[in-house]
Amino acid sequence: MFQALRFGVSAGSWIFGIIYLPKDDLCVHFPAKSQTQYSASNFFLEPLATGGITISQATLDHATEKQILMRGKQVLTRRHFIQTTTALFSAALAESSLANTWPTESEMAAWDAQVTPPGFDLATTNPWGLHPRLLPQRVAANDGLVPGDIHVDATARYLYHIESGGTAMRYGVAIGRDGLYQPGTYTIRRKVEWPHWTPTANMIAREPEVYSQYANGQEPGPNNALGSRALYLYVGQRDTYLRIHGTPQPWSIGSRASSGCVRMVMPHINALFPNVEIGSMARLYPA
Repeated sequence: MFQALRFGVSAGSWIFGIIYLPKDDLCVHFPAKSQTQYSASNFFLEPLATGGITISQATLDHATEKQILMRGKQVLTRRHFIQTTTALFSAALAESSLANTWPTESEMAAWDAQVTPPGFDLATTNPWGLHPRLLPQRVAANDGLVPGDIHVDATARYLYHIESGGTAMRYGVAIGRDGLYQPGTYTIRRKVEWPHWTPTANMIAREPEVYSQYANGQEPGPNNALGSRALYLYVGQRDTYLRIHGTPQPWSIGSRASSGCVRMVMPHINALFPNVEIGSMARLYPA
């Protein structure tokens, strides 16, 4: 028996492969590309639904295990793989240990439509009853800020995405509750559409009545705690478990409501998401 795990490299678009975990060994199969594309700093691991996946760039389609293995592949031994990716094994597997189904393109499109109000206009649509100041708008950026970077003003509850030409897109957000918000400078090393979510051990210990039911993970979907999109914040190569993400609780925007992450209205982060590049900085300022 094989246990299948998805791994990939985040570099704007996804490059996917399959890890097989037989009883006595581990090997990694991935498309025949230049070895230099697969650095340890970019690996991630997540469980796959049973049935197999066709390896491709930017898309995943169902296929048989034989079809996967017939594709161009290179192999890493168990020892080499563990030596080069140990730091990311625990972080990625903790994020989605048992919640392991992945939505199809049509499911994701349907969910996007479900969470997006009819006739949606980024600057004016507001069925959530947000204060008008929390609606997205383009504003002047301070001098010297790097285009592409993200700055979170925890006091005003604003996220700024810096643009070229001296402007920034500003979005209303919610931040972590007292004692849980973690200001600092981070790197966005991963971004996922309709992600899985698993609460951390600290979250479960702190509020077992809320989080223990999700100890094995929560599948993607409109009710998932990370919503429709998630940007993953790292310090160096360490996953902090902090995210900038959508929320199924849009009424929380403008408040201190989360367990440390930065929340956004789902249609707002859907608009932001394609404009954020892997490797961008995210600076969370003190509240």
